[in-house]
Amino acid sequence: MDGSPGAAHTADVLGRLRGLADPARLEGMARHGVGGADVSGVTVAELRALAKELGRSHELAAGLWSSGVHEARILASLVEEPGAVDERQLDEWAAGFDSWDVCDQVCQNLVRHTPFAWARALEWSGRPEPFVKRAGFAVMAGLAVADARSDDDRFEPFLRAVAERADDDRPIVRKGASWALRQIGKRSPGLHARAVETAQELRSRGRGARWVGADALRELERRPGRT
Repeated sequence: MDGSPGAAHTADVLGRLRGLADPARLEGMARHGVGGADVSGVTVAELRALAKELGRSHELAAGLWSSGVHEARILASLVEEPGAVDERQLDEWAAGFDSWDVCDQVCQNLVRHTPFAWARALEWSGRPEPFVKRAGFAVMAGLAVADARSDDDRFEPFLRAVAERADDDRPIVRKGASWALRQIGKRSPGLHARAVETAQELRSRGRGARWVGADALRELERRPGRT
C-alpha cells in the first residue's frame, strides 16, 4: 500500500474480508465453477451486507479491484459509483474477468447501471475472450430485467447479436447467450415471439447455437412474455 488514506481504507476492508473468509466453503465454490486465482470463501450475502455498510466510493472500488482478490473484486462492483466510471474502466475490468461469478456480479451490480451498458453489451458480445463475450450477454440479460423504460425496438440489436454470435461451444459463453435470449423474451409478448423465433433459428445452425436455441426454448415455450 502507498500510505495514503484511501490505500489505508482499502487495506482495512481487505482485512475485514479476510475475517469473513471461510476456507471450508472453497470446495463447494470450486464445484460450481466459482472462483479465480485468489479466492478466500466469502459469500455474496456477506459481501452485500458489507457493501451496504461501506457505501459508495470510487476510490475504494479501484483499490479493491486492484487487489486481485476474488471477493474484493465483487465487492468493488457493489461499492463503485456508476456515475464515476468510464468506458475505459469498464473495458479494463472486463479484461480481468477470470470467473463467471465475478463477470456476472460486475455486470449486474455495476455495468447495467452505467450510461455505457447498451454499447458495452454489443461490443463485448462480439469479442473472442470467453468471459468478455459472456459479459456482453450478461449485460443484455440485466438490461432486459432492469430497464423498464426502453421499448421493444431497443432490444432488436440484442436479438440480432444473439442470433449472430451464439454459435460458441464454450459453456461459459453459450449459457450467457441463452440467459440473454430468455430474459429478453420475458419482457413483452412481442419480444417473446421474437425470442422464440430466434431460438428456433438457432436450432438449425452449429452445435453451440443449437444448444442455446434448445435451452432457451425450454423456458420460453412454457412462459409467455409479460404484458
